[in-house]
Amino acid sequence: MSLYTITGAQLAFGHVALLDHADFSLEAGERVGLIGRNGAGKSSLLKIVADLTKPDDGLVTRQQGLTSVYVPQEPEFDTDDTVFEAVAAGLTHARDLLDQYDAVANQLADEPEGPEHDALMSRMNTLQSALDHSDAWNWSTRVATTLQQIGLNGEARVGSLSGGMQKRVALARALVVQPDVLLLDEPTNHLDFDGIRWLEELLVSLRAGLLFITHDRAFLDRVATRIVELDRGRLLSYPGNFSAYQTRKAQQLEVEQVEAAKFDKLLAQEEVWIRKGVEARRTRSVGRIARLVEMRNERAERRNVQGNVKLDVGQGEKSGKIVAELTDVTKRYGSRTVVDTFTATVMRGDKIGFVGPNGAGKTTLLKMILGELPPDEGTVRIGTNLQVAYFDQMRAQLDLDKSLADTISPGSEWVEVNGQKKHVMSYLGDFLFAPERARSPVKSLSGGERNRLLLARLFARPANVLVLDEPTNDLDIPTLELLEELLTEYDGTVLLVSHDRAFLDNVATSVIASEGGGKWREYVGGFTDWQIQRDRSQQMAQDAQKDAAKEVASKDSGAASAGRNTQRAAKLSFKDQRELEALPAKIAALEAEQKTIGAQLEDGSVFAKDAQEGTRLTERYAAIDEELLIALERWDELENKRK
Repeated sequence: MSLYTITGAQLAFGHVALLDHADFSLEAGERVGLIGRNGAGKSSLLKIVADLTKPDDGLVTRQQGLTSVYVPQEPEFDTDDTVFEAVAAGLTHARDLLDQYDAVANQLADEPEGPEHDALMSRMNTLQSALDHSDAWNWSTRVATTLQQIGLNGEARVGSLSGGMQKRVALARALVVQPDVLLLDEPTNHLDFDGIRWLEELLVSLRAGLLFITHDRAFLDRVATRIVELDRGRLLSYPGNFSAYQTRKAQQLEVEQVEAAKFDKLLAQEEVWIRKGVEARRTRSVGRIARLVEMRNERAERRNVQGNVKLDVGQGEKSGKIVAELTDVTKRYGSRTVVDTFTATVMRGDKIGFVGPNGAGKTTLLKMILGELPPDEGTVRIGTNLQVAYFDQMRAQLDLDKSLADTISPGSEWVEVNGQKKHVMSYLGDFLFAPERARSPVKSLSGGERNRLLLARLFARPANVLVLDEPTNDLDIPTLELLEELLTEYDGTVLLVSHDRAFLDNVATSVIASEGGGKWREYVGGFTDWQIQRDRSQQMAQDAQKDAAKEVASKDSGAASAGRNTQRAAKLSFKDQRELEALPAKIAALEAEQKTIGAQLEDGSVFAKDAQEGTRLTERYAAIDEELLIALERWDELENKRK
């Protein structure tokens, strides 16, 4: 049985139908990625599933006692709270039950035998059952365990944390509830690469049903077992990850175009027939006329595929061959070295991605390359004839009170792109802004629409160096793919900061990566190439350390070591010794079984073929976790016993 089901849901915002008789269901253990255009209604659907809002019409069915937790894009906290207090806020209901139980217990101690005493006893029994059901007795331990699993310091103040760490706190607050359904809206926002990888591992091992919104294609490929697309008011389901969805979607669109063309051809033939002369009109059938009217209505109500953004960047004059040359540059903030003796040359046409943890100094390095920030040591030589266009991830360049038209072309109704004049209304239309919205203020736009507007403004200005600081935030997948195509064909220089791994792979020709401690290094290729080269160098370093350790170990006496082992083994009973010898094989078998099940669950096809089998595998995966923990604890106990 499904955890959650929506049948025939309808939801409208003004004259736009966000949900048009849409159907959706979520099975236990499924990880569903929800995708669609900006403004299509994805967040609205997530809030309906979270029971934060209701559809205008339709049937919603939830399993009895189902617990769901919703984590919004921008979680809100009391900045004065400690991390422990913020996470414990997820268990407010359980803590309230415990407070009520204590209050009733105190009243009961002072109440003599009688009707009031019996009523209090009944109330205490009800509360005790509720506390047992929600496992509220040990809420403090649950919070501490969750903090340890996620790697958070419970004593830290939430207000002192970075955006990425606050995102972890929000996830911890959700997970401590142990929900049946976890709902995440853009969970990768503010997370760096390590944070995204950590989140992927966490969600893949999660037993709860998962519904999440993201535009990160690599994240969808790794986590999702099913893709659900909100397309023109309908929810379309595709088994498998994002790569499988892309193949099936392309096939579906081809079929849809053929069917639409056949329909339009038939309609055109009927329109010709109805306009024939007097003789034809005498013989025309009432049924055929009725069918024509029906076809006209059907054509008028057809919701066509929304057009794509039309991207074209204004190319400035060519810059000099060398854009920037850095020699042994160092930059410090107080006692912290952000850039330590870094040397690099940026050539015209380079497309460089900057990667590293949040706060590593990517923006600082960018500003030094552009000559906006002087180094403390070393030299920076800036090339000639640079025309820089800057995309700010905080969208600070947008005046929220200005209209869209004034933002693009202040004081004029025309925009010039690559030597061609274009009316501002037509130009905004290229970025999917309807003419009636051209006079609307910027503050009325969603996050994705503001990013689109900033791209429209950026590309309306001639430039030979594009600096893009997190340009992919909030952009829908079709716009992302078009932006990739544009940047790939762009003749100028691109300096790119992004946590979208697929975007970096498809655009960057080289990567400048943080190595820690202010050290930066340039790698040829995109994100995946950088990972391969970095992992290879780390493996070589580890191998060298192992070889050195082996040489030291080989100098020890083998006989003395064997003697110690014999002495240790003698301290164990025969039964314990046999159990200890069997434990490594048992642990290895459990780990192998869990790995096999994990691969099946990660693939996701098992849920499409047999939902019950998917649920059974999810439960077995969790059971192996417990068996492994018991086996490892027993192994540790026996090892300590024989020492």
